[in-house]
Amino acid sequence: VQLQASGGGLVQAGSSLRLSCAASGRIFDMYNMGWFRQAPGKEREFVASIRWVGDSTDYADSVKGRFTISKDNAKDTVYLQMSSLKAEDTAVYSCAASRRLRPSRYDYWGQGTLVTVSS
Repeated sequence: VQLQASGGGLVQAGSSLRLSCAASGRIFDMYNMGWFRQAPGKEREFVASIRWVGDSTDYADSVKGRFTISKDNAKDTVYLQMSSLKAEDTAVYSCAASRRLRPSRYDYWGQGTLVTVSS
């Protein structure tokens, strides 16, 4: 599975931004699609995930109520709609996918896209 993330940029605090992650390859093998982020000097952290088959979602507490993960199976794309952005949301955001055989482990990773929120 190949993943291509896009949509990052520089925005002001309080604004919105939508990230996209296009998948290709062994799509049928995917179980979960997730977004992770890594801020400068910090470890990578989980942001949100969505089941590839079905609609189950999960969010980190820090983004609940502000971020929404969704997908378009016809386009093999997952989105992360980010609203009410804060300076602490500044990070490199990466999308990842887990396999059906190991649903809890993210084996496939795309390149990151930088989100910078100015206060």
